[in-house]
Amino acid sequence: MAREGVPYGPVALVGSGEYLDVMLDVDRSLLADRPQRAVFLATAAAEEGEASVRRWLDLGTRHFERLGVEPVPLPVLTREDAAREDLAALVAGAGLVYLSGGNPGYLASTLRGTLVWTAIAAAWRSGTALAGCSTGACALSYVAEDVRAARRRAAGLEGTAGGRGAAGAGPAAEKDIGAAAPAERAARQPSGLAAVAEVAVIPHYNRMIEWVPDFAERLAAGLPESVTILGIDEDTAVTTFDPPSLGRRRFSVAGRQAAWVIDRDGSRTPYEVGSTFELGLRVAADGRSGGAGSGDRRQARSAGDLG
Repeated sequence: MAREGVPYGPVALVGSGEYLDVMLDVDRSLLADRPQRAVFLATAAAEEGEASVRRWLDLGTRHFERLGVEPVPLPVLTREDAAREDLAALVAGAGLVYLSGGNPGYLASTLRGTLVWTAIAAAWRSGTALAGCSTGACALSYVAEDVRAARRRAAGLEGTAGGRGAAGAGPAAEKDIGAAAPAERAARQPSGLAAVAEVAVIPHYNRMIEWVPDFAERLAAGLPESVTILGIDEDTAVTTFDPPSLGRRRFSVAGRQAAWVIDRDGSRTPYEVGSTFELGLRVAADGRSGGAGSGDRRQARSAGDLG
């Protein structure tokens, strides 16, 4: 439920499992006391072709129908689509806007600065819930890299055209995020849409660390010290109901597994389902941003302690 006097809606970052039964309770909580209307986008899957996009939109339609919510699939696949006034107008009156998986860089670059994203951001500021799953979660955080470009770089093929379907939704795509050149992040400008700008998300975290054990280290290269790396296991959601204007935001963990706050030295703090923790700007002992110990920027509490 939205906090009294706080206009922003909640934001949910989901490790995987969009439109599946394991996320039903999470989505119910996002829609509580909000219009029973869900707008959802498969933009991140556009490069995979029409069949993939249709699959995501069909899954979303059935999911929200099960919840008794009006489903509004938004067919935004290109920046031209995102510039359409008629599509932007469909965001109005939504209780929830949902971004599903695919290529996080494509999703962020397609929406950024467009009429559709302006409408989504305005709705969120007015209380609409916002959710992103898998690469959709990346796109809502600080880092949303183009996984297809990362694959081409890793293969020494920069500048060549990638084939359709080379980087699809899920772990096969996200594990390439760490291959992106750290210099591209050194400018300290977010590549994501930065609804939750204090974190860089690693979705499918429980699987990712098996495939690429140094993934967090790769992701950290070039990140501002103020950004915290957040690993989110599959079928798990991390949600905040606090507005970004607060110095610190509370996050709760729901779903099936755990979330992980990962320090720059590689140490990890797990937060199980039902727990909450706080994240804010990392502040050094001398008062400058960056470099603080983990105890200075987060505090874990049980769900019952929040009141």
